[in-house]
Amino acid sequence: MRSARTKLTVVGAGSVGVSVAYAALIRGSAGEVALFDIAQEKVDAEVLDLSHGTQFTGPSVSGGSDPAVIDGSDVVVVTAGAKQKPGQTRMELAATNAAIIESLMPMLVEHAPDAVFLIVTNPADVMTVVAQRATGLPASRIFGSGTVLDTSRLRWRLAERAGVSTASVHADIVGEHGDTEFPLWSNARIGPVPILDWCGEQAPFTAEELTEIAVDVRDAAYAVIRGKGATNLAIGVSCARIVEAVLHDEHAVMPVATVLDGVHGIDGVALSVPSVVSATGAHPLAETPMSAEEEQMLQDSAAAIRASLDALR
Repeated sequence: MRSARTKLTVVGAGSVGVSVAYAALIRGSAGEVALFDIAQEKVDAEVLDLSHGTQFTGPSVSGGSDPAVIDGSDVVVVTAGAKQKPGQTRMELAATNAAIIESLMPMLVEHAPDAVFLIVTNPADVMTVVAQRATGLPASRIFGSGTVLDTSRLRWRLAERAGVSTASVHADIVGEHGDTEFPLWSNARIGPVPILDWCGEQAPFTAEELTEIAVDVRDAAYAVIRGKGATNLAIGVSCARIVEAVLHDEHAVMPVATVLDGVHGIDGVALSVPSVVSATGAHPLAETPMSAEEEQMLQDSAAAIRASLDALR
């Protein structure tokens, strides 16, 4: 179903930003898709390329290097920043990208004061805190893409292994979008069946196998970066899906990253827990059950993000 007259602006015309814009066009995520970047020749070329395909898509396309491009946006997706290099961790990007986000966000809010902001620039959890501090916006209106993509990777792996559709797999990655992320195995199901009880036509899952799958999912981005230099396609589709949840006021439950305020005893840190995503933004579900081990892993993940934030000061 095509969206009503709603506007999505993607900030950053690099591989991730263009992938978000392209996915939103193909999916009909918004009524209008705009692309903004300070590199005029690059952004103009990308907008032209996207525009050439609009006979086959629903939304209109606009964009350029003038900040007025952002005016009237309902959702702004921020991808601007240095990209992750082979062998580089997301946290090593923090200092460079924090300076970019701090200078960028006040201008974005000036041009789109009523928008919901989705932060994708890595390390996305740290950048979400930086962006929220720089704007003073409510945490619900400025949140990170979190572990939505990581969760998609997990569900794909489990579905392949179990021989079922990905829609039948109910399992989430939570915590940092990065090295300390982890699956909520205590809640994982295939259909209504707990993951360790699933048999189907395949051999049952073992705890050791699930641990191996979790590691593969955690390190999936590094494998893609080694082979092609960047991850862009799947994050583009993931962000388009998050945008739809906002623009269509879906109240969809997704593991996005807001700056938490007492959720699981965590304050002032953005990390992913299942959250309700709607037109007002993202609202974490404080009642998400976790095992004692998972609770500790969530605290460890928060500590890793907090350490990175402290290093920026």
